[in-house]
Amino acid sequence: MQFQVPQFIEVEDKIFGPLTFKQFIYLVGGAGASYLFWRVLPVFIAIPLIIAVVALTVSLAFVHMNGRPFILSLESGFYYIIHSKLYLWNNTQKPLVTREKAQAAAATKNGLYVPKLSDSKLHELAWSLDIKERIASGTTTDSERPHPTTDALAPVRTARDAVAQH
Repeated sequence: MQFQVPQFIEVEDKIFGPLTFKQFIYLVGGAGASYLFWRVLPVFIAIPLIIAVVALTVSLAFVHMNGRPFILSLESGFYYIIHSKLYLWNNTQKPLVTREKAQAAAATKNGLYVPKLSDSKLHELAWSLDIKERIASGTTTDSERPHPTTDALAPVRTARDAVAQH
């Protein structure tokens, strides 16, 4: 037996001509409120209120923000206004380590530069490519290669150091 699977379930049905049920209710409610304002209030008060109601009604019926109906954006804004906000601020100051200090500490450690996670990603990538290229070309010495049990990273020497060494 074959069964027909419903498709396009996110699309609302058009019940009243080109309008969905929600759109129709919004427009009828806005028209009713506008009529009441026109009949009950003086003209100079009613006209600005009617313009505001028509703008809200058209927005509710037809406007979508980021693929979501305007009513959800309106609801989120309303909750933002009425709910309390919690702001946290941590006043503890951490000592700033500059890049020069980190490089100086690394250089004094072994006379070598080993990149840290706090350095720029571009610098780490350049370092990694340089080492891989030197290992692949065979220009590294045994002292530059990492020892499998003791060293996690191979010591790095710059091009100047390599030229000065030979």
